[in-house]
Amino acid sequence: MAIMDILLFAAVAAFLVLRLRSILGKRTGAEDAERWNRRPPERPADLTTERAEQIPDNVTPFPGAARPAEAPPKIVLNDPALQLGLEEIRRADPSFVPAEFVEGARGAFEMILMSYAQGDTATLKPLLAPDVYAGFAAAIQSRQTAKQTLETTLVGIQSADIAGLRMAGRFAEVTVKFVTEQVNVLRDAEGKAIDGEAASVMKLTDLWTFSRDTRSRDPNWLLIRTEDAA
Repeated sequence: MAIMDILLFAAVAAFLVLRLRSILGKRTGAEDAERWNRRPPERPADLTTERAEQIPDNVTPFPGAARPAEAPPKIVLNDPALQLGLEEIRRADPSFVPAEFVEGARGAFEMILMSYAQGDTATLKPLLAPDVYAGFAAAIQSRQTAKQTLETTLVGIQSADIAGLRMAGRFAEVTVKFVTEQVNVLRDAEGKAIDGEAASVMKLTDLWTFSRDTRSRDPNWLLIRTEDAA
C-alpha cells in the first residue's frame, strides 16, 4: 500500500508540472537578459507614490559623496589692463578661474585676519610669503610681550573685487580689493581698551596681493603684500 501511495503521488505531481508548463510556458536565462535590456527594472510594488513622497530629500550624504555645488558668480573684467593680465595668467595656468579665485581669497582673508588677532602663527605661516609672515609674527610677538590682546570681529565682507592681474616671471600675481566692516579693540594686560571701541564698526578697504608659482604642482596661493586703500 505504501508503494502504491508513493507512485500515485508521483503521478499526480508529474501531471501538475506538465499542466503548469503548458499554461505558463518556460523562459530561458537568455530571454530574461533580453527582457531586462529592453526596459529597466520596475519599482517595487510596495513603494507607492504616497510612500515615496514621505522619503526625505535632505538626507546627509556619506563623507565624500557628491553633492551639487553652487558655482560662484561669474566675474566680468571690463578694464582692458585686467583682461590683458588675465590672458597672461591663463597662458601660464589655463585652470585659473577669477570667480573661483575670489571665493578662495575671501576665505583666506577671514582666516588670516582672525589668526593674526588670535596670535596663531601656526595657521598664518603656510598662508603668507616669508617676508610677510616675518612682519606679522613680529607684530604678534610685540603684542604678547606687552601683554596686550587684540579682539577682532569681522562683521562682513561687503565686496571683494580683482584690482590687479599680472605675471611676474613664472609667478602669477592677483590683487584683490576687500571692503569690509570690522570691530577691532586692543586691550592692555588689565583688559582696558587702549585702541578702538567695542561698539564701533569700522569700514576698511584693503588691497591684498596673492602669488603662486605657475610651474609648481602646489596649487596654493601666498599673500605677498598688504596695503591700505582709501
